[in-house]
Amino acid sequence: MKNNEIEILKEMFAAAVDAAMPASRVPAFLPKDLPSRLAVVGAGKASAAMAKALEENYDGELSGLVLTRYGHAVDCDRVEIVQASHPVPDEAGMNASQRILEIAQGLGEDDLLLVLVSGGGSALLTLPVDGVSLEDKQKVNSELLRCGASIDEINCLRKHLSQIKGGRLAVAAYPAKVVSLLISDVPGDDPSVIASGPTVPDDTSLADARAIVEKYQLNLPASVRAALADEVNETPSTGASELCNASFEMIATPQASLEAAAEVARSHGITPLILGDAIEGEAQEVGKVMAGIAAQVVTHQQPIPAPCVLISGGETTVTVKGNGRGGRNVEFLLGLAEALDGLNNVYALAADTDGIDGREEVAGAAVTPSTLSRAVALGFPVGKALANNDGHSFFETLGDQVITGPTLTNVNDFRAILVTSDQSD
Repeated sequence: MKNNEIEILKEMFAAAVDAAMPASRVPAFLPKDLPSRLAVVGAGKASAAMAKALEENYDGELSGLVLTRYGHAVDCDRVEIVQASHPVPDEAGMNASQRILEIAQGLGEDDLLLVLVSGGGSALLTLPVDGVSLEDKQKVNSELLRCGASIDEINCLRKHLSQIKGGRLAVAAYPAKVVSLLISDVPGDDPSVIASGPTVPDDTSLADARAIVEKYQLNLPASVRAALADEVNETPSTGASELCNASFEMIATPQASLEAAAEVARSHGITPLILGDAIEGEAQEVGKVMAGIAAQVVTHQQPIPAPCVLISGGETTVTVKGNGRGGRNVEFLLGLAEALDGLNNVYALAADTDGIDGREEVAGAAVTPSTLSRAVALGFPVGKALANNDGHSFFETLGDQVITGPTLTNVNDFRAILVTSDQSD
């Protein structure tokens, strides 16, 4: 095994990202029987790279528009790429979403709409229902991002406040054929959750959305509350006739990326244990649980003997109480480091596969047995960082950030905890 444990973890993370790259995943899933008219739309952090992969593997005529996050654009010749704000939507995203809806509405029964969807698409694909303004939607997003709601809950509200999510894009394209290529960034790979499912049935309801508002006591504009009470904003559910021509392909998933990382571990003589690809919960609390499992390995060589690596994916949440610079991966690592309390032999890396944890151009960070002692020496104890949700500042101070830049894909969070049989740090 290499002496540098963090380098091994970084190699595993790189393999997880590579396994989900559009250039290698899109070609095999292109529809075989393509019509004379192919329209392309899409949204997400990987959508521009998906459009590029499509152009490089399809010689026929195509046109369309794909919406991606600022900094995630890729030059394309036939598909227009528009950049917009994420996670809080902006006017550029709203205008592009209107154009995407119009492309779908302009198709006939002999046409095909190819939809390129990846994580981040929900916030980007913003087209509010009648009576709700962009400013209203921005307030909703800001409330949801701070309250600790799960991604399923967030997307339930988004769907019922949108003209395009929750299956409505496919309804707009009917009777044209709709094929969606999906890169999953959600627990369980539920297509109705990825980018809020613009082309698949939605089995949540307005009543569910209102219950979420009450659960988190969200402070929402009156226009939003009115929209959630208006039956016209109900989404099409399973069995809706307008969705009969719509299908999807799951082209990249968190589990496949975790398995790619596991292969890297094996190549270094380390036994991998994938704990799950859909782990959710409060980020720092998940970190504490993972620390308990790592400690069990160190003390009792269970559930797997060292050297081993505990791998997991999914999407945790952060209930924001401070005003620091953070994201769910660094919040997870703060909780992990505090609970490990300098335990020898344990190293960890957590990062978002899109290269952005929270709102910063930082993928994540790494933890070693000396993390807490170094932080105290620098005057930045872990408790201070946790109290202020300030993980990015904490790991920046230590020099332990993981920075990749936009990766142009997104299969959600990657977490790996390496337990060695060495005593060195």
